Amino acid sequence: MKLAILMTNTDESDFANARPKDGEKFTVLVQEQRPDWNCAVFSVKDGEFPVDVQAFDGVIITGSPASVHDDEAWVSRLFELIREMDAAEVPVFGACFGHQAIAMALGGSVGRNPEGWVHGFAMTDSVGELPFGDRPAQVGLYASHIEQVAEVPEGAEVVASGPGCPVGGYMKGRHIFTTQYHPEMTDGFIADLVEFTAEYVGDEVTAEARESLKHRADRDAFGRQIVEFFEWAREGKSF
Repeated sequence: MKLAILMTNTDESDFANARPKDGEKFTVLVQEQRPDWNCAVFSVKDGEFPVDVQAFDGVIITGSPASVHDDEAWVSRLFELIREMDAAEVPVFGACFGHQAIAMALGGSVGRNPEGWVHGFAMTDSVGELPFGDRPAQVGLYASHIEQVAEVPEGAEVVASGPGCPVGGYMKGRHIFTTQYHPEMTDGFIADLVEFTAEYVGDEVTAEARESLKHRADRDAFGRQIVEFFEWAREGKSF
């Protein structure tokens, strides 16, 4: 299996540059489950896009501190590519910004969470059953967002919810699967991120995030969902 990872993270701070980029994080997450899978990283936030996205078995769209409402050329181009992939039913997994970008590109909507930041550890609830693999009734994931999907695209179904976040994840057809959360983040990274963003998000949010990190994300469980989605989506398809 060969996946394209579309990296949208615009953070070029010293903090970010001292740590693995999101393309590497998602590659590690995938290869923890399927060591023989290959991942090619494209920094779409820098205008680097695949020449032929259908040459890949699937696509991952990462998270980002950028907003899907930003008036940036790369965001518009990503929306166009999402619509092309949807029409061609290319299997796509989106996380956080990716989850929101897919919704916006396909006619859904994204807005500010009225309850404010979701930051640190969050226990998410599974909604219904996935048509691939098994999953627990609840999955712990790391989060850092204040915007979220308000309306899913036509034909999409909500498959997860979380604190203050009714659309914690959704599916569309056999080819789109998303999460508002960050399965790629490690325990160490989220702990560092909470400290790095303390001044930005404020004392109260930071204190709650620190307390939440007494819990650990179900990294293995969600990593398994991602690879099983791609295997299920690819059945009967040729690329």
